[in-house]
Amino acid sequence: MSNQVIETIQHRRSCRTFDPDRMPSDEILRQIAEAGTWAPTSMGMQNPIILVVTNKTLRDRIARANASIMGKGEDFDPFYGAPCMMVVLVKESPNAAYDGPIVMQTLMLAAESLGVNSCWIHRAKEEFETDEFKQILRDLGIEGNYIGIGHVALGYTTAPIPAPKPRKEDYIYWVKDK
Repeated sequence: MSNQVIETIQHRRSCRTFDPDRMPSDEILRQIAEAGTWAPTSMGMQNPIILVVTNKTLRDRIARANASIMGKGEDFDPFYGAPCMMVVLVKESPNAAYDGPIVMQTLMLAAESLGVNSCWIHRAKEEFETDEFKQILRDLGIEGNYIGIGHVALGYTTAPIPAPKPRKEDYIYWVKDK
C-alpha cells in the first residue's frame, strides 16, 4: 500500500551541494516553518522556537561561527552553500533535548514534501551559548534561556542526491504474543 508520508520519509536525504543563488520562496519557507509548529512537544508546552534565516549577512555570520566551532577557517561553509536555514532552539527545560529534534525532523520532512532539499547541521548549542548569539536573540525580541538544537540548511541541490543505504537487518526487534 502506498502512503505519501511514508514515501516522503523514505525519499528524504541530506543534501550537501546547495545552489547558493536559488532561494526557496517565502511562501514555501513559511509552509515549512509552520509545519514545524505542529511537531509534538512534551505536555503540549510548545517550548521550541524556529528562526527562519534568509538574511545573507546573518546566515554568513552563523556559518563563520559554526565553522570556528568545528576548528575550520572562515572560508569553510558548514551549510554547504545553502542560501537559508531554520534554526531550532528550545526553552531550557527537562525535555528540551526531546522536543527540539522532533521539530528538526518535521522541518526536514516538510521541506522534502515541498521539493526543497535539506541537511541537519549541528553546533547550534555551542553557538547559542555565546554572548554574541544570546544578544542576537535579544535583538530579535526573544527573551529567555534557549538551547540551540540544530540548523536545517535549506535550498535546492546542484547534484544528484545519493541513493539510500540499505537498511540493516537488525534494525527492528518485534516483541509480540505468540
